[in-house]
Amino acid sequence: MKPVFHPALVNDVFGDPAVYVDFLFEKRALLFDLGDLRNLATRKILRVRDVFVSHAHMDHFFGFDWLLRLCLGREIRIRLFGPAGFLGQVEAKLAGYTWNLVENYDTDFTLDATEVLSETEARSARFRCRAEFRRENEHEWTISDGVLLDEENHTVRFGLLDHKIPCLAFALQEKLHVNIWKNRLDDLDLEPGPWLQSFKRSVLDGLPGDTPITARRRGRGEITFRLDYLAGTIAHISTGQKIAYVTDAVYHDANAERIVQLAKGADEFFIEAVFGEELVERAAQKYHLTARQAGSLAQRAGVKFPVPFHFSPIYHDREYELREEFERAFRG
Repeated sequence: MKPVFHPALVNDVFGDPAVYVDFLFEKRALLFDLGDLRNLATRKILRVRDVFVSHAHMDHFFGFDWLLRLCLGREIRIRLFGPAGFLGQVEAKLAGYTWNLVENYDTDFTLDATEVLSETEARSARFRCRAEFRRENEHEWTISDGVLLDEENHTVRFGLLDHKIPCLAFALQEKLHVNIWKNRLDDLDLEPGPWLQSFKRSVLDGLPGDTPITARRRGRGEITFRLDYLAGTIAHISTGQKIAYVTDAVYHDANAERIVQLAKGADEFFIEAVFGEELVERAAQKYHLTARQAGSLAQRAGVKFPVPFHFSPIYHDREYELREEFERAFRG
């Protein structure tokens, strides 16, 4: 089964936190956190349409200016999500520059920013280039079931964690995965094409089984099938892919439970592992996880492929120690 989401760390495990998630069948991508983005190719940054910021400590928000610099002057709209106070932080970043000439731009680069006020409340506002990035269209809305973003085939949920300040963790979930069997298309003498996307949308939308789907036969025009027939003949429909992202959280029972529930069953789980267990007190003082704690949380969540990162630079020559500690805890 070919995965739809392709996540990767932007920097190495000692660098600023940022995970880039490319979407296989769409010209788009998303980012978890905005650490230093200069290792990311410009063409990749220009695919970003959604950014989820855990909190605004510098190593998680430094890349905002680089994102702004590359997107400015382009007809792009990006949605930003962050914790309480995030609208003011975005506004302050934008206010650090002079925008007296942007009204002449042909394009209107736009940022739609949202701050999570609580587990059930959010506030959003818009910042447009041609309006000199003044705050517009501010409004509050209700969060349901932890969902920040609900798209045709994926959702992004959040968990509210304690880093001595509110810090967000995120989980990207594909609703369903519809995999087309090419050999079954051949058996029915059907050719791939845009009609397959219409078929997939019908499956994802849960349309009735007798919904007509018009397909294309090789060199012989169109033919119509029932949705349920095609779904049972040419496609494998399964639970969708899940990616979770957790960074900057102290270890205590409430945080641990929220992390486990958010990441439960994730295919890939990016989780900080800042210190070794010998520095567990220092980790608590700095509101971070140890490698053992992170590995234990990954094990409890039942994730498939955990990716520890955000290592303290004091382990620069001892990276293997954190990895081994994490792995032992994950394997139980």
